[in-house]
Amino acid sequence: MSAKELDRFQIIKKAIDKHINGPKAAELLRLSPRQIRRLKSKVKQFGPNGLIHGNRGRMSHNKIDNSEKEKIIELLRKHYHDFGPTFAGEKLSENHRINYDPKTIRQLMIDEGLWKPRLKKKASKHREWRERKPCYGEMIQFDGSYEHWFEDRNNTGEVCLLAAIDDATGNVVFAKFAEHEGVFPVFGFWKEYLVKNGKPRSIYLDKFSTYNVNHKLAKENGDTLTQFERACDELRVLPIKANSPEAKGRVERLFKTLQDRLIKELRLANISTVDEANIFIEKTFIPKFNTRFSVEPKNKTNLHQTLLEKELKRLPGIFSRQKERTILNDFTFSFNKQWYQLTEKQPATICKKDVVIVEERLDKTIRIRLRGKYLNYRILPTRPAKADKAQPWIIAKTTEQINLSKAHTPSPNHPWRLSFHPDAQTKSNTKVGHF
Repeated sequence: MSAKELDRFQIIKKAIDKHINGPKAAELLRLSPRQIRRLKSKVKQFGPNGLIHGNRGRMSHNKIDNSEKEKIIELLRKHYHDFGPTFAGEKLSENHRINYDPKTIRQLMIDEGLWKPRLKKKASKHREWRERKPCYGEMIQFDGSYEHWFEDRNNTGEVCLLAAIDDATGNVVFAKFAEHEGVFPVFGFWKEYLVKNGKPRSIYLDKFSTYNVNHKLAKENGDTLTQFERACDELRVLPIKANSPEAKGRVERLFKTLQDRLIKELRLANISTVDEANIFIEKTFIPKFNTRFSVEPKNKTNLHQTLLEKELKRLPGIFSRQKERTILNDFTFSFNKQWYQLTEKQPATICKKDVVIVEERLDKTIRIRLRGKYLNYRILPTRPAKADKAQPWIIAKTTEQINLSKAHTPSPNHPWRLSFHPDAQTKSNTKVGHF
């Protein structure tokens, strides 16, 4: 018997022996008078054992058979040794038709040493909760994550995954593996996003250098924009910069989940290349993920704006790296160590010292724009190197010329020398003073 049951027995025995009445016993044990009457009859009939719960020592009717348990443990060790209990339970049901509650799988994994219970988190800084946006497409949270997504199969190493998640629904709208989180990969991501889904109202992202000017001096100039901010301005999409990772916690938690689930899904599908992974994410993983984790928005309105034909034509120019160049007197300019010559026939009037915009596009082509018109040009060969001005223009004499030279050297007392001699200058000064 437990200490609690022994305490109850002492009080119930006093009530049976008439030392205390039923209401007093109920008050002492914090039970109802009806329960006291039931316990008194149990003790009279079975003695102290009447207070022991009837299921104690009995096998649960939900207990897993030993053969079934061994089968689950074998599958967990063979295929899902590094899975979480919930994800392992889903895969057991999906691939092996073994359906058990995740808590049951969790206890089995703990007993077998495949899972360690998580420690309670320490108290963190107080943060205000922000309500989800009401409409789909009102705000998209976007970020990139570097991870060994393919577990170094084929020596892939770390790969960057770019992902966008809707704030209202938690839907992963688009995800794609890229080389890095630089300007061109991000531009390629959002170009595909806009063609498939349309323009969102705003994009919530961090202060990575691709999205934000981080130089101290440049920050003081409010007109200084990154290439991404300039593209958002042309598209009329609002970029919102988070001051902390917790502020855009939805996409941060998304990557934490993907680093657990997506890595294992790619392993089970035996995928080890970026191209195969991008197809798998779009066709298989994202639909299943959204079905499992998305929620209903407060307002079912979709605020994504479908791009017009005119906007679709402008996308290659918007998603390009743009630089300004000044036209020289010979209608040339230099860009990336290459010289360009503007041709005679142009769609716009060009003047010397005009400032043109050079677009370096995703397909690695170069376009030159002036007042909304694209100019014609040709690439010039490398210009000849400039002469070194430090070297004087001296024609060196040959040995024969030096030997044939009979230049006369004047004697020390030559009149021409005397005019510059110190003694001669002294005499000259004396004569002038006497006069």
